[in-house]
Amino acid sequence: MAENKVLVTGATGFIGSVLCRKLEQNGYSVVSAGRSEASDFYWDLAAAGSCPAALCAGVGTVFHLAGKAHALAENRQDAAEYRQINSTATRELLAAAQRAGVKRFVYFSSVKAVAETERQPMDETADLPAADPYGQSKYASEQLVLHGGYVPHPVVIRPSMVYGCSDKGNLPRMVNAVRRGIFPPLPQGNRRSMVHVDDVAAAAILAAERPQAAGQIYIVTDGQCYSTRDIYDMIRAALGKPPLNGSVPLALLRLAAKFGDCFGRLAGRRFPLDSDSLDKLTGSAWYSSDKIRRDLGFEPEHTLRDTLPEIIRYLSYRA
Repeated sequence: MAENKVLVTGATGFIGSVLCRKLEQNGYSVVSAGRSEASDFYWDLAAAGSCPAALCAGVGTVFHLAGKAHALAENRQDAAEYRQINSTATRELLAAAQRAGVKRFVYFSSVKAVAETERQPMDETADLPAADPYGQSKYASEQLVLHGGYVPHPVVIRPSMVYGCSDKGNLPRMVNAVRRGIFPPLPQGNRRSMVHVDDVAAAAILAAERPQAAGQIYIVTDGQCYSTRDIYDMIRAALGKPPLNGSVPLALLRLAAKFGDCFGRLAGRRFPLDSDSLDKLTGSAWYSSDKIRRDLGFEPEHTLRDTLPEIIRYLSYRA
């Protein structure tokens, strides 16, 4: 087995493509798996039993990123689909890794795998599965990775909200809405954690290389704490827009969200602002990454404020 040969699933995705580049820069030989024609192995995670038999042959480390992401635009989440793609497929990959004698398995989970707690910021001691199908599927996969006995060095990475040069996700939508003047200036109050895509990739490589990471869960953030209003103000500044001092009252936003709820029930699709999206905008999602800094010496190199100009240039080019 070539210790420098690694398998990356979801290699063509936002995080996966950055991870592959960093692995190659560090001297690793990367093979990929997924539904993209650019992948070395074709694997449709939605098809049970489709994991290629030779997928892990000669591989020393597996980085498993492929899965069904949290689809906020869905009115209802298909629990069976999340379970197949995120949990059952992970079990198949773990079994393939075990048969091939893979030493290390790094699973990309989510901070949303566990239920919210009153302790803020949340850390890795939170251990109750989330209530929604997405979170439950990620939590189930974590348990398989950590406690299934498939590989000697299993690690779970829980990134907070990931930012970088991508036109997908909540941050690009927020940038475009602020640019168009249709994103409301929210009041201060909530706390959120985020992390740059380069730092997530660096953390995952550290977790694979350091022996003390075996069997551990690591939350990854950029070490900063943002409110939605902070992000709004930073985006305006990066766009060259003047600062705004006022904010839209929450009562008015809740009224608008109720209208969005009614629209969703009648139209069968999500309205841009409904009660769920408002809760996410005004609620807290604050996490601590002290454990990975303490155990592995991880230090993030990016903050949102420093990165926003680059992100905005990228989005302007893509428009």
